[in-house]
Amino acid sequence: MDFIIISTADWDNPFWTNKQHIAKTLGDMGHRVLYIDSLGMRPPTATPADFKRIFQRLHKLFCGIKHVENNIWIMSPFSIPLQKYSFIRSINKFILPKMINYTAQKLNFKNIILWTYNPLTSYLINNVKNTQSVYHCVDEISAQPGMPKEIIKIAEISLLKKADITFVTTLSLLHKKEKYTSTCFYYPNVADFKHFNLAYSHHFERPNDLPSNQKPIIGFIGAISGYKQNFKLLAFLAASCPNYNIVLIGKIGEGEPQTDYSILKQYSNIILLGPKNYSDLPQYLSYFCICILPCCINEYTKYMFPMKFFEYLSAGKPIVSTDIPAIHEFNDYCYIAKTNAEFVFFIKKALKEDCAPLQHKRISLASQYTYISRMKKMLEKIVAIKDTSK
Repeated sequence: MDFIIISTADWDNPFWTNKQHIAKTLGDMGHRVLYIDSLGMRPPTATPADFKRIFQRLHKLFCGIKHVENNIWIMSPFSIPLQKYSFIRSINKFILPKMINYTAQKLNFKNIILWTYNPLTSYLINNVKNTQSVYHCVDEISAQPGMPKEIIKIAEISLLKKADITFVTTLSLLHKKEKYTSTCFYYPNVADFKHFNLAYSHHFERPNDLPSNQKPIIGFIGAISGYKQNFKLLAFLAASCPNYNIVLIGKIGEGEPQTDYSILKQYSNIILLGPKNYSDLPQYLSYFCICILPCCINEYTKYMFPMKFFEYLSAGKPIVSTDIPAIHEFNDYCYIAKTNAEFVFFIKKALKEDCAPLQHKRISLASQYTYISRMKKMLEKIVAIKDTSK
């Protein structure tokens, strides 16, 4: 089969999410993939990062399609990221299908499955040549900062009704989206098990930028943004546990350029290492004693399944999390705290309890939640839906 993936993240974004992993998994399985870079739902801000991104997108637009990996091509289409204006959306709706159809024809794509992550793209189902359409709903995008919320909500309902099949990553999303479609199915986020299991199975040299003292490392890997991570909780943890190093790896302000993290800089035992290459993450993870999910409790995290959950488990690491709904079904494999004080209590408890049998238990669960296993289940469901619609 040939797939056209409408992403909400550029292929070359160093922080890979479902979109890139799905494309790579399909390519590795022998399917051909045309990956469409983000169409830009959030309006740009007057920040150096956004100006740089605009310049990069213009450069990629004029470079045309690019073959990046086995069976995967990338296209950065013309799209104006001012979705709150109806006339702008009309321009995008006119141009984008033509660009996609032209590229698919040039690549000789046939038996096309249109796989979208963007809730504003229901119009593509009728205007891009495809045999089936999939909406992969991995987040409540309308709850992200700076998004045209009402426009997204209305457009998403149209997409749910039009798409042949919808996949969601949390039970909360399932209960919310299945009102609009009879073909909505739940598959949680998974992990690149072999990659992150290296943190358990391989001996790495200690990274030079990790603290050289012998204090336990409480670690986090992921986007460091105010709407996702609870900075007050992290500050409370740092104040309550001065004998622990709290190491945060990730880009500050991902998805929220105006993130104010000044509270984190007040504590000497909070170490902000910035983003790291994906290939280096197991090396850092291997030196974490406890992994944390210090998520905010809000409308966005209510529907979010943190990708790092199974990445941490793949390394056999204990996890302490705030009380986000997505991981309730896995409460035998992690510690879920309802208060800041309980969060600290569980970290100390996890440090005392951690042992080889618990590590093996976590790894055993994570080995069942891989990209390839989930992709096989999804493809089986796609074929089954297609057969019943004949």
